[in-house]
Amino acid sequence: MPRSSLVGVALVAVILAGGCSADRPAPTATSPPAPPPTTSAPPAGPLPRTALPAAATTVVAGAGAVELAVGVSRALFQYAPAVVLAGEGDRAAMTRGSATAVRLGVPLLLAPKAAGAAGAVRAELTRLAPRTVIPVDDAAARWAGVPAASASATVSPTPGPSSSGSPPPGPEVTPAPPLRDLVVLVQAGAASDAAAATARATGAHVVSMGDPDPRRDDKVIKSLAGRPTRHVLAVGSAFGPAARLRGRVDTAATGVLLPGGGQVVFPGRRMVALYGHPGSSVLGSLGEQSLPAAIARARRVASSYRTLVREPVIPAFEIITTVASASAGSDGDYSAETAVAKLRPWVDAARRAGVYVMLDLQPGRTDFLTQAKRYAELLRQPHVGLALDPEWRLGPRDRHMVQIGSVTAAEVNRTAAWLAALTRTNKLPQKILMVHQFRLDMITNRASLDTTHDELRIVIHADGFGSAAQKYATWRAMHRGPPPNVVWGWKNFYDEDKPTFSPRQTMAVRPMPVFVSYQ
Repeated sequence: MPRSSLVGVALVAVILAGGCSADRPAPTATSPPAPPPTTSAPPAGPLPRTALPAAATTVVAGAGAVELAVGVSRALFQYAPAVVLAGEGDRAAMTRGSATAVRLGVPLLLAPKAAGAAGAVRAELTRLAPRTVIPVDDAAARWAGVPAASASATVSPTPGPSSSGSPPPGPEVTPAPPLRDLVVLVQAGAASDAAAATARATGAHVVSMGDPDPRRDDKVIKSLAGRPTRHVLAVGSAFGPAARLRGRVDTAATGVLLPGGGQVVFPGRRMVALYGHPGSSVLGSLGEQSLPAAIARARRVASSYRTLVREPVIPAFEIITTVASASAGSDGDYSAETAVAKLRPWVDAARRAGVYVMLDLQPGRTDFLTQAKRYAELLRQPHVGLALDPEWRLGPRDRHMVQIGSVTAAEVNRTAAWLAALTRTNKLPQKILMVHQFRLDMITNRASLDTTHDELRIVIHADGFGSAAQKYATWRAMHRGPPPNVVWGWKNFYDEDKPTFSPRQTMAVRPMPVFVSYQ
């Protein structure tokens, strides 16, 4: 671009000897007068150079390196006494430019390769109204319209005489107060390097991550744990809506991990569970032994899967929490609700042993949400999820073992919304909401299940039994027109299956189930 176009907005190259004086210097012979303030330029009076974003959580939109560098500069800097400029795509220049920007506490912008991106960079330079532009490579110098030799000029982050008593070379830039209350999230990669350097130049805590969900990475969780996160700025559209990111950051900042690590249940792990009711050998494998023996058995069964999959395999309990009953009971709902006090030792011991827990509901004539609320105390624990068993959800005149129950998608959605809110309010890791099914009519209008809650992972658990052919037929039927964004569970029966699938046979099922239970 012509040199005059940048000089017209008071941008000049670094001068070797004599330099500029301070953050807002008076014009000198080597520095043309600044233009009159505009609505986007800083006023003449005192103004903090850097500032926290106005919103508690801000997502800088975009994906390209040039636009992300401009976006972070715009979000954090109100003006700049100097701006560092590096050629887009030049790794060596980026390294030099990053170091210079951080040392001076000023933005790093990129001289774009594409002509269409130049307007945004020029607009940001105009808004920042710097007295000096510091090109660190020839491409940046050419783009700025200054002699290439200027790219080798040195700068000084602290005003004052050198050890020899003479003024230091280059511009003297007084460091701005650091933005210590700001966390900046960036995805690792070249597209975010310049933006990350600008963020570090403000003194913010910059977290580099491979995945835009901070709940997925133990190192990111550790970096955020206990740190004030009142202000968060995320670099790039991949971080998604600010409201969703806020919930994820709040969860990550607790530092609480799921069994096996992280705060997102799937993908990244598989679970193998004992199913049943404590103290009852009739209802499944879970109750065939004492609590300590059940933990040992769950670990043993899970370990038989570890050579078959890449992900960690986590032992789990699926505890029948409300048991379908042949009698109406005092409340008339044909469901025997287990006391929280009886379940708590199992839930607590599972937590200590690294075992995930599912609370399974067989509600009879009441609804799933009513029963789920009875166990809110246990569901507030990070390693506890919820399973709904529509087979045992009766209509007002139905009886167990006479009719196979069913549930509407609307009732499941109400339960999901409540569980998501509980998880969000308590800043808990993501929870499993599992829905058992072996006939399509067990979930009315299944396609309308709400699977959008970021706090939950919806598992459809195919729990039919019989021969291998029968189980595969059930599995294929469950996969007809499923809701989006669901994952799948599989149940093995020790007694009813003919024969019981081996771990290798189970993991050969496609799609491969993420949750396997043994009854």
